[in-house]
Amino acid sequence: MLRRILGDMTNSPSGTQQPETPATEILETNECWELLRGVSVGRLAVWVDNHPDIFPVNYKVDHGTMVFRTGEGTKLHAALGDAPVAIEADGVNAETGVAWSVVVKGQASAVKLTQDVLDTIGLLLFPWEAGQKDQFIRITPSEVTGRRFKVTPPVTWWSPLDDAPTARGE
Repeated sequence: MLRRILGDMTNSPSGTQQPETPATEILETNECWELLRGVSVGRLAVWVDNHPDIFPVNYKVDHGTMVFRTGEGTKLHAALGDAPVAIEADGVNAETGVAWSVVVKGQASAVKLTQDVLDTIGLLLFPWEAGQKDQFIRITPSEVTGRRFKVTPPVTWWSPLDDAPTARGE
C-alpha cells in the first residue's frame, strides 16, 4: 500500500529506495498564454529601493501583453522604473493533481494614448481591492516561460522531524 501512495520507487546512487520523480513539462509559449487567459490573479515582481518586492495584481492578457490597473504608490512607481518586471501566475487542477506556473518577464509602461486607454477599458479589468485604480500598466514581454507538473503527495515529504514537538507559538 505504501508503495502505491509514494509512486514507483527507484534506487538512488546511495542504494536506498527513493520515490520516482515525475518529469516537469516545459510549456510552449502559446500554452503559457492560454493558461494565463484562464486566471486573472498573478504576482507582480518589481525592484524597490534596492530590494525585490511582490504585489498581487488582477490582470488581463491583451494581444501578447499583460495589462493591470493600479493607483498611485510604490507598485506603480516601481513598475514604471528602469528595471524590468515579472508577473507570475499559477493554477492546479484539483481532480488530476496537475499544477502549472507561468512567468512573464518584460518592461512595464503606462497606457496613455486615448485609443489605447479606451481599448484597455474594454478588457473589463476589475481589481479585487477597493480604491482608485486609474492607471493602466502594460507589460510587454521579453520572455515567457512555463512549466506543468504533478503535485507531489505530502506523505512523500514526511520525515520523523515532522512529528517532533515545537516551541510554543509555532
